[in-house]
Amino acid sequence: MDYEIIVVGGGHAGCEAALSSARMNHKTLLVTGNINNIADMPCNPSIGGSAKGIVVREIDALGGEMGVNADKSLIQIKMLNSAKGPAVQALRAQADKVTYPKEMLNTLQNTNNLEIKEAIVEDLIVEENKVKGIILENGEKIKSQAVILTTGTYLKADIMVGDTRRREGPHGEKPSNYLSDNLKKYGLKIIRLKTGTPQRIDKNTIDYSQTKEEKGDNKLLSFSFDRKPTYKIEEQIPCHLVYTTEETHKIIRDNLNKSSMYGGLDDITGVGPRYCPSIEDKVVRFADKERHQLFLEPESILDENEDYKDTIYIQGFSTSMPYDVQEKMVHSIKGLENAKILKYAYAIEYDAVYPTQMKLSLENKILENLFTAGQINGTSGYEEAAGQGLIAGINASLKIEGKEPLILKRNEAYIGVLIDDLVTKGIRDPYRLLTSRAEYRLILRSDNADLRLREYGYNVGLIDKERYNNFLNKKEKIKEVIALLKNTRITPKKEINDYLIDNNSTSIKDGISLYNLLKRTELNMENIKHFIDLDYEESILEQVEIEIKYEGYIKKAIKDAEKMIKLENKKIPKDIDYQKVKNIASEAKQKLEEVRPESLGQALRISGVNPSDISILAVYLKREYPNESK
Repeated sequence: MDYEIIVVGGGHAGCEAALSSARMNHKTLLVTGNINNIADMPCNPSIGGSAKGIVVREIDALGGEMGVNADKSLIQIKMLNSAKGPAVQALRAQADKVTYPKEMLNTLQNTNNLEIKEAIVEDLIVEENKVKGIILENGEKIKSQAVILTTGTYLKADIMVGDTRRREGPHGEKPSNYLSDNLKKYGLKIIRLKTGTPQRIDKNTIDYSQTKEEKGDNKLLSFSFDRKPTYKIEEQIPCHLVYTTEETHKIIRDNLNKSSMYGGLDDITGVGPRYCPSIEDKVVRFADKERHQLFLEPESILDENEDYKDTIYIQGFSTSMPYDVQEKMVHSIKGLENAKILKYAYAIEYDAVYPTQMKLSLENKILENLFTAGQINGTSGYEEAAGQGLIAGINASLKIEGKEPLILKRNEAYIGVLIDDLVTKGIRDPYRLLTSRAEYRLILRSDNADLRLREYGYNVGLIDKERYNNFLNKKEKIKEVIALLKNTRITPKKEINDYLIDNNSTSIKDGISLYNLLKRTELNMENIKHFIDLDYEESILEQVEIEIKYEGYIKKAIKDAEKMIKLENKKIPKDIDYQKVKNIASEAKQKLEEVRPESLGQALRISGVNPSDISILAVYLKREYPNESK
């Protein structure tokens, strides 16, 4: 049986890719090695976090599933950086490790146009550099118009502990042993990366009196713009904070040669994550730090599940030490002296595709109709994977339909920043999204993801008419409240000035609109409600308050983005020969040839390409391609 789109891999990228293509009415096949591992959380049992939480909101705004599924399965949720400005605020939820994949599998199985098959993909069907389907381990060929690879950490996966190396996946599964070699055969550059995970311990063996409780927020929150929160605030399960000790650090230093990363194995070539290092890395790189914080996070609250209901994940304690050393390390932490380890930590090394070989659409430059998403592109994290999977599924569908791809710009979405960074700059280690990577983060906020992206979701067919109308209604209400505040004025009456002074503000001498009053840093929307009845949803009022308070900064960010967009609109012809562009530095020519940027804006962001090179290139394009460089 033939399909329009085949998705290889059932992780977070694969789920979003398969759902988006199927929901866009394309016959889709999801191929996974083990159906029980679909949407698995082999590492941290959480969704969201700094920058990542904004990605989840963007996925939801576009019509993806991660936010909806996280809301269904959360056991705790909080808004990070709530005391700081809106640009760095992001949701983070503890997700139930059993409920999350169960709910996602249920969604996949009940989606029209989507089938799931258990199998290992060994090769691609390739004709004249065009992908026409896949070849399974048993030799079976399945044809399709596009293939999306979302293989996660399963390409030639090796589990490493101490001086041992085992060719297997995170749960002991059989990995994909031949696909990456075959991709290399087709001309793709394959790299080796690594990551790791910490121990899981028995929650009943922890001395919680020596830990600090970390509760969820005392207000209802959700990732999805369309679903109302259904959990009870008081029933959220707390996490707990502990710290490493000097004894922990001594154990690590004394046994560094036993760690897979530091001498236990001499054949490791993979590069580990810079922003989520192992505890060995932390102790070596930050030798002056007396301690490192660790979070004890529950994995599941389901009593019927014996595998996870009593397990606690030690976030921040990833290691590849031998088991006996891990025992000493865990027991050196206050509160964990008698902790029972249920699953030991390990490192995993795997193959990935160097990401500059992709277009901004996530289609491969060498093999047409091949899309890649997730850790195969050199990223880390469930959220980065899901965002890529969604875009890959959308763009594979649009290609089949003969339409232009959906390319999110850096000023439109963190997903746009992520993909542009991968395609334009490449990677040295597993890529992790950070708010500092987004130069327009003030306009890429958690609160306005739907205002930025819902239109795109509707246009590609992932947002239905009802949700779209609700979105339009929200936009109108925001305009309505802003107009109301602009047209409502207060005068310097005694009771008004008394109220302002009582709320740490200054009195007024002339009449002032509530719009301008709200610009005062010491006042908020609750203060404005003292002067006017505002019967609107909190999300509407939150949006209005941010727009008014940060109006000047937002306008500046938009103006800066417009300058960038002008360069993005200056397209570079696909057939350009950079060797013919005189006076550009040799390194710049090499990088331009490698990345093949689609615009001058993208070219400017390539490491090794300077503004002077862009100026020369712009002049060359104007002269040689006068009709295309306007």
